[in-house]
Amino acid sequence: MLEGEKYLSLITFRRDGREVATPIWFANDAGGLVAFSAGDAGKVKRLRNSPRARVAACDARGRVHGPWHDARAELIHDPAAIARGLAALRTKYGWLMVFADFFSRLSGRYQKRAYLRVVPT
Repeated sequence: MLEGEKYLSLITFRRDGREVATPIWFANDAGGLVAFSAGDAGKVKRLRNSPRARVAACDARGRVHGPWHDARAELIHDPAAIARGLAALRTKYGWLMVFADFFSRLSGRYQKRAYLRVVPT
């Protein structure tokens, strides 16, 4: 579905039903997609309230260039699933992910990350 794409526009929903779109990195993992975010990001807070989401291929600025798909998104807490997801992201993004990890560790944000599983329905 999203083969060859670097970015995914993830729509999460506010409590009042309004959509909020965010471009994110993602990788295929175990029948779904895996991504990461700052643990205190708005999308993480919204996913704690509702797993409802929508996804589409986009560019780095969030300009969508593919069809929208309904999805279910959830936070990943299992350390083995997080490790598998990180490996998939590192395989896909290579040195970019290594740099992202390095600077996240340097700034103290690495331990505060949230990992997401997105399964298109």
